[in-house]
Amino acid sequence: MTKKELQEAEFRSFAIAQRESLRKYAYLLCGDWYEADDIVQKSLTKLFAAWPRVESGGAPAYVRKIVTNVFISHRRLSWVRRERSSAELPEQALNSPQESVDARLEVAAALRRLPARQRATVVLRYWEQLSVDETAAAMGCSTGTVKSQSSKAMRKLKELLSDSSVLARA
Repeated sequence: MTKKELQEAEFRSFAIAQRESLRKYAYLLCGDWYEADDIVQKSLTKLFAAWPRVESGGAPAYVRKIVTNVFISHRRLSWVRRERSSAELPEQALNSPQESVDARLEVAAALRRLPARQRATVVLRYWEQLSVDETAAAMGCSTGTVKSQSSKAMRKLKELLSDSSVLARA
């Protein structure tokens, strides 16, 4: 097996192992499964191009950084904004209303109302459970920016969820 074939096999196994986790992460950032699939596909394409230069232990953090950057640049594209015809998503009735599902939907809706960088910070810090330093590395910013973005995002989430029962359960 040549070196190139070996690298492609390593990338393929990494991509298969990480794809679902990356898809969930991208969904939490953008709130749309189809857009999340697009983000992950673009990110894996970028990772493949850089794969020979990526250290094997740093690949998960590196690909999270790529997903974050692709998400933020996706937000800047005009066609993404045009697809969204209203600021509010229509309410959806659940067949089996469960408290945890309702809470998850409320939190996801509140997350979608945060600016892209704040949303990325919250998802990296509290969903992906990264440290401040790891989040800063993934976002390509300083730890102070992560702390201020986290603070602003949490304050905004509290405001958005103030009439909700989510905060009472927390």
